Amino acid sequence: MKKAKTPEHPADLFTRHDGNPILIARDWPYPCNTVFNPAATRLRDGTTLLFCRVEGRNGHSHFTAARSKNGVDGWKIDPEPTLSPDPGKYPGELWGIEDARITWVEELGKYAVVYTAFSRGGPGVSIALTEDFRSFERLGVIMPPEDKDAALLPHRIGDFWAMIHRPLTTLGAHVWISYSPDLRHWGSHNMILPARRGAWWDANKIGLCTPLIETPEGWLMIYHGVRETASGSIYRLGLALFDLATPEQCILRGDEWIFGPDEAYEDVGDVGQVVFPCGQTIDDDGDTINLYYGAADSCICLARGKISEMLAWLKTHGRALVEGE
Repeated sequence: MKKAKTPEHPADLFTRHDGNPILIARDWPYPCNTVFNPAATRLRDGTTLLFCRVEGRNGHSHFTAARSKNGVDGWKIDPEPTLSPDPGKYPGELWGIEDARITWVEELGKYAVVYTAFSRGGPGVSIALTEDFRSFERLGVIMPPEDKDAALLPHRIGDFWAMIHRPLTTLGAHVWISYSPDLRHWGSHNMILPARRGAWWDANKIGLCTPLIETPEGWLMIYHGVRETASGSIYRLGLALFDLATPEQCILRGDEWIFGPDEAYEDVGDVGQVVFPCGQTIDDDGDTINLYYGAADSCICLARGKISEMLAWLKTHGRALVEGE
């Protein structure tokens, strides 16, 4: 077996698509302010679907599906919003719905779309189930404010569904896992990845990016860390690995960020110095990852990497959690 290449520099883990940004607000069939932070999945016919966050000119967000045969161009965008806030039935969506993550759930034969519902109480986690991204069964807010950055694992852990999310508590902004028998009632809450303290790139505030990737070595997590500077926040990406049977157990965490804003379209926009992926697809080789991310809260971009290289990098550059960092 060919040994996976271990990159010499973290920046080698992802390569930006030469045609970035791949989607911008001017591509939309109706007026909007920005498009960014898309969820992603490959449909059963091989089509790539992006469930894009679209911010209207009123400041509220909704979701619109964009489909492409190759996941790069030729996007066919729904002519109207695919899923809009419905505050009449779901008061938690009063100020919009944001930042979805998609998981195909074989047991249900449906896609679970986990998203942030925003209202007076702040952001909360909601779930909608769909077979076709045309009609949706909404379960409503299942994690109350303030909570966001959530995704469902694709199958049960033992008898229970598992969800990764990022509640804001008196302990800070850390990544947690919770379990449920029915997708509606959640408990057994455990913090699994703390934001570090001090001068780290991921100190004080972190959160899940894309849904966890199941590998033979464990659940691979791409997460974001926020560095507060005198000129504002910088959103970058890091890696962590969790045990397959007990995903609350972190095996390895990288010390360095592995992808950050570097191009003009990532540095300048409604919110500058931000790369923020919510979705990914994996090619038929089971290794190539297509990472779809929002850049500067203003457009949608694509970067590619290898799962094998991320795992190899973690084995070299990662370590177990250290209390108090």
